[in-house]
Amino acid sequence: MQHVHPGFFDKKRIIARPGFNRWLVPPAALAIHLCIGMAYGFSVFWLPMSQLIGRPCTIESSVWHQLTATNCDWRISLLGWTYTLFFIFLGCSAALWGQWLEKAGPRKVGMVATACWCGGLLLAALAVYQHQLWLLWLGAGMIGGIGLGLGYISPVSTLLRWFPDKRGMAAGMAIMGFGGGAMIGAPFANKLMTFWAADGGQGVWQTFLTLAIIYFVFMLGGTLSYRIPPIGWRPLGWQPSQKAGAGTERLAVHVSVACKTRQFWLLWLVLCLNVSAGIGILGMASPMLQEIFAGKLLGNTLSWHQLNAAQLTQIAAIAAGFTGLLSLFNIGGRFFWASLSDFLGRKLTFAVFFTLGAALYLATTFASSESSLFLFVLIFCVIISMYGGGFATIPAYLADLFGTQMVGAIHGRLLTAWSAAGILGPVLVNYLREYQLALGIAPARIYDTTLYVLAILLCTGFICNLLVRPVPAKYAMTEAQLQEATSVYTPDPSLPLEWQANRSSYPWAVIAWLIVGLPLLWGITVTLRQSARFFL
Repeated sequence: MQHVHPGFFDKKRIIARPGFNRWLVPPAALAIHLCIGMAYGFSVFWLPMSQLIGRPCTIESSVWHQLTATNCDWRISLLGWTYTLFFIFLGCSAALWGQWLEKAGPRKVGMVATACWCGGLLLAALAVYQHQLWLLWLGAGMIGGIGLGLGYISPVSTLLRWFPDKRGMAAGMAIMGFGGGAMIGAPFANKLMTFWAADGGQGVWQTFLTLAIIYFVFMLGGTLSYRIPPIGWRPLGWQPSQKAGAGTERLAVHVSVACKTRQFWLLWLVLCLNVSAGIGILGMASPMLQEIFAGKLLGNTLSWHQLNAAQLTQIAAIAAGFTGLLSLFNIGGRFFWASLSDFLGRKLTFAVFFTLGAALYLATTFASSESSLFLFVLIFCVIISMYGGGFATIPAYLADLFGTQMVGAIHGRLLTAWSAAGILGPVLVNYLREYQLALGIAPARIYDTTLYVLAILLCTGFICNLLVRPVPAKYAMTEAQLQEATSVYTPDPSLPLEWQANRSSYPWAVIAWLIVGLPLLWGITVTLRQSARFFL
């Protein structure tokens, strides 16, 4: 049989050789996640994009008319559908092509993710330039959303295999980048729009074009840096342990079987309920702070309806610092809680999320009734840290239950829970708020019922998590399935399966971490500077 040399993007081409430094892989994952994480920061474009023409569309204008209208401004409510499409297509693409990830490998999938996300931004630039809303939805929302889904799952299974001794930390290192993308991208996009607007206009399409080019370079660098370990690889001297959170290879479950198990659907509910409770509040954090505390943010006792336009502008700026602070805790929580789960175990970590989260939502009503601003901010920072922590801990939870062989595909299908929560959480919070306002309840008290409902959701999630049990051995892959899944990883029998990193790789690891770490540090600095206004 003629030997076929593997192509550049083939999975066999990226199997690591002895001496490879596994600490080169997390920066590659972060390079991709920090770019696609800008999806969280797209709200910086809504206001400028709603003022491109200078004449708003009439109230009578239908949605179909505004999809192609070039003579009036888009409504922010319609622009917001781009954000919704992001997470719908993220979950759907991750579910549909997660199994392809296991066959094609992270380099090929990462390249497709790069093309979709950056191509979506290019189409968004064209949509703004030609003022076509339908093209914005198609480019950024749908095609970009596919890039989000593939880019989100591509590094996770790879890192879990490289860090069997620290699965939670490994997932946290990758997924914290998704939370950090907006912290870098949003202020950077604002600076770009200011720069390009100097020549006239809003500078939006030029900003999309610039971001597409920069993100392409970073994502391509991350994609080409991916390496996967040979089957059976483990850190030198490490032995699997049975302690809480330790990585084991008790069994490997095929994705088609895993999705039929009770454990999968319980974890689906666990993720959906945790995200629903967090994402709705995250989207309403700024209005909540302003409506509950109103004049107290400025040192007076005026209610929301008593504030004038200048005062409303002031508290909006303060609330922007608050949302930036929440973003910082969202990122930190992804790494902190996922790493802590290596010691507590995944089940206990999620139990903490649900019990502590429910208690904190109830405590929020006390903080608002007592006008305790510090307590309110502290509570929300902890809540959002657990929201981010849930995303980072769930891949390790799946690996513990189903094994690492097809964890990328299983994780992809589980992310449909995120899509569901992305609709459920905001709709629940927004409609409860409107209902309370319709009853004539004061703005400072309109969120009490919402917080009670969210606490109930978390209690339900606690029960689902409590019901999770180890996967029975009867669901394990057959020898034929296991051989097919691992054939690409089969190493040269003459090569070792345990090694220490070559010393010559240490400088490269430092450089790789600086490339992703310096932008992240800049984003943290900007966020802390903005949130400092909140406490002054």
